[in-house]
Amino acid sequence: MASSTSYIPFLCVAAAAYITTFLTVPLVKRLAIKLDAVDYPSKRRINTKPIPRLGGTAVFLGLVVACIVQIMGTWYLGWPPVLVPHPRLHISYPMLALSFTVIFATGAIDDVFQLRPKQKLAGQVLAALIACVGGLKIGVIVNPVAPGEIMLGWLAYPITVVYLVAFTNIINLIDGLDGLATGICGIASFTMFSVAVLSGRIDAAALSIALFGSCLAFLRYNFNPASIFLGDSGSLLLGFALGSISLLNVSRTAALTSLIIPLIVAGVPIIDTFSAIVRRKRAHISIGQADKGHIHHRLIQEGYNQKQAVLLIYAWCVLLSAGAAAINQVEVPMRVLIFTVLGIGSAAFAKHLHLFEPVLRHHYNKRTHEDELITPDDPAFKQEEQAAEEHKEERHHRH
Repeated sequence: MASSTSYIPFLCVAAAAYITTFLTVPLVKRLAIKLDAVDYPSKRRINTKPIPRLGGTAVFLGLVVACIVQIMGTWYLGWPPVLVPHPRLHISYPMLALSFTVIFATGAIDDVFQLRPKQKLAGQVLAALIACVGGLKIGVIVNPVAPGEIMLGWLAYPITVVYLVAFTNIINLIDGLDGLATGICGIASFTMFSVAVLSGRIDAAALSIALFGSCLAFLRYNFNPASIFLGDSGSLLLGFALGSISLLNVSRTAALTSLIIPLIVAGVPIIDTFSAIVRRKRAHISIGQADKGHIHHRLIQEGYNQKQAVLLIYAWCVLLSAGAAAINQVEVPMRVLIFTVLGIGSAAFAKHLHLFEPVLRHHYNKRTHEDELITPDDPAFKQEEQAAEEHKEERHHRH
């Protein structure tokens, strides 16, 4: 493990990101208001007054300055070099920087002009492709059932693109309460920093601690009551950054453990996204149809206020992150035990919150002759739910 003095560069990088983000948030607020990048109150939004978004701009600037500080420290202060050859991957760091710029630009444009879903997805895929072409990809994995390795070949590109786009979107989807996505990413990035230090990946460690510094500074303005939101410029950037760090952390070959750890760290947004897909499939509505069945919605419905709901989700994230850190340090039997305990605990919490139960359902209105969405408050919802269950049983008996 590194000596205490070797942590000074990381502290400087984190401080650079923190100070930059903290100082630029007020400027970004004014810019967002000028561009009308503002979230106005609505039925789907929690905020009761207009709040500027575009906060990801301050986070992005924090990462840029932290990167400059790291490079200057390497050149003039003798810090350990970050831009070092990867044991397995041939990474082009300028290409990686470009991919970050593209994902940030995609979110920023959406914050100002409201892109269509397909346009936003295209920007995400482009950013992921640039990172892949730059060498950041899952090219080789350890064979989980037999000795040796599995070479993915050209499949490395689509697999990595899907992985990065998925990571990007799980953070975007959970960004529903003041400070929620920012805090989750702060916890995840600090955990990934500890994993990176232990595995000797200085590039992943520097990027994750910079991300932690930016998140911590932004949380000062974003925690309830928030005066600015991340916007897609921030949520897409944070998700993409976490996905990239997790791949940089794979020191040689993508073993099962090295791929599972980032998934555990990001367990809460992953569970939230997975439950949303199941919930909407069960209700026979589009996966892209927004609803109020996310973790934070369920906690609010249970009587928690915004701060309490966010702190409870933070605690869940810390628990998963501590488990992930422990898995990285113990032998296989203990890894299986820890993973099982975390899985059962998370499943029980998800069941308690009814995350997989529909909150919207399609209903044909005989009066208007139109297909419309209804909520559990509407008596027709129960009728639709019962009809769906009867249809399911009928199909089961038929087969």
